[in-house]
Amino acid sequence: MNIVLLYPNMGDYRTKDAMTPLSMGILAALSTDHTVAFYDERLESLPQSLPDADLIAISVETFTARRSYQLADRYRQQGKKVVMGGFHVTFMPEEALEHADSIVIGDAESVWKQLLRDLERQQLQQRYQGSRERSLDDYPLDRSIFAGKRYAPMALVQYSRGCRFACNFCSIQAFYPDGVRTRPVEQVAAEIESLPAGRFIAFIDDNLFVNRKKLEALLTILTPLRRRWGCQISIDVARSETLLDKLAEAGCGFALIGFESMSPGNLRQMGKSWNHAAGDYRQVIQALHARGICVYGTFIFGYDDDTPETILQCLSFAQKNHIEVANFNLLIPTPGTALYQRLQEEERLISPKWWIDPDYCYGDPIFKPKGMTAQQLTELCFQAKKHFYSYPSVLRRLLRFNKKRHWKNAFIALLANLVSHREIVRKQGKHLGEKR
Repeated sequence: MNIVLLYPNMGDYRTKDAMTPLSMGILAALSTDHTVAFYDERLESLPQSLPDADLIAISVETFTARRSYQLADRYRQQGKKVVMGGFHVTFMPEEALEHADSIVIGDAESVWKQLLRDLERQQLQQRYQGSRERSLDDYPLDRSIFAGKRYAPMALVQYSRGCRFACNFCSIQAFYPDGVRTRPVEQVAAEIESLPAGRFIAFIDDNLFVNRKKLEALLTILTPLRRRWGCQISIDVARSETLLDKLAEAGCGFALIGFESMSPGNLRQMGKSWNHAAGDYRQVIQALHARGICVYGTFIFGYDDDTPETILQCLSFAQKNHIEVANFNLLIPTPGTALYQRLQEEERLISPKWWIDPDYCYGDPIFKPKGMTAQQLTELCFQAKKHFYSYPSVLRRLLRFNKKRHWKNAFIALLANLVSHREIVRKQGKHLGEKR
């Protein structure tokens, strides 16, 4: 059969910051008995028709849901079979089934081959329940489908799925309720060795710090590879000087840390009071910088203790502490999160299904905050991003000598800032999907 894998964008336009979607590579590797074509709408226009496709598989995120549904409707009108999967489909299955012949709930690996066999026998089921407990010892991945596409200059690798924390704005624990699974470290090392020499590695794990024993095992096997890499990791890793030293020795050049808020009240509300367990934020940043590790800090605005002043305070903090990369995010309530449920119960959602609202634009306010107007919140978040990624700010933060910082880390930091300078303006105000 001819299988077409589609990775939609938020709308019919291209971006410059796309990274390889490993989920598509996994499906391709599980479709070896068939012909596979892959399209990534973030980088290329999609065909108006796919006449030879026996099945079109679409990966759906909340921000791409409206566009995904439009594409699915178009191809189904042409008589094509469409299957959808991904986080959004798992949390909104009935909604997705209005636009698909079949859906996959949870991870697809355990059911994908069965789905293809059913299709061949013309017995395609409406729903397939993927296992979220399946061992990751077998991790198929076909990277050949990414060849020739202009992705960001880094290779993505996955060690674990799930997170040991349950922040109320995050859907990871709802998607992986049975704990964190990891791959054998030897398998991860072999995969990294197979990647082009000199390529920066980015772990896509939601939290590389699964537990101390597993993190140390991974770092031990990464150290002799002498590769430069980055990861998302919980701030409590900074409680141990030894772990920080091992991170640096193993080649960690970037650590994405979810600072989220400077307010203890906000941290309690989001279920992240433990964020100060490692000490003062400044101390954490200094400890990472002292080891040559760049910091990618994330901040979220819109919790009940936030005011216009707290947003400006976080911006000033990020600039004064020379954080290399930062996200200043408008709080986004998405399906599957405790945050979404709370705001819905409090009747504070401006548009309860904003992801399919034809009037919603990227960056628009989604709920009514308590410490400012909704419009103030969205405008201040956008202005914080613009100020942080203005050229004077980039120069002040990045042009500082640090003999511990590897030149490749500095290059990645500069590239990320330049891309962000452009993309935050390009995305702001764009409709999701095609405006009708």
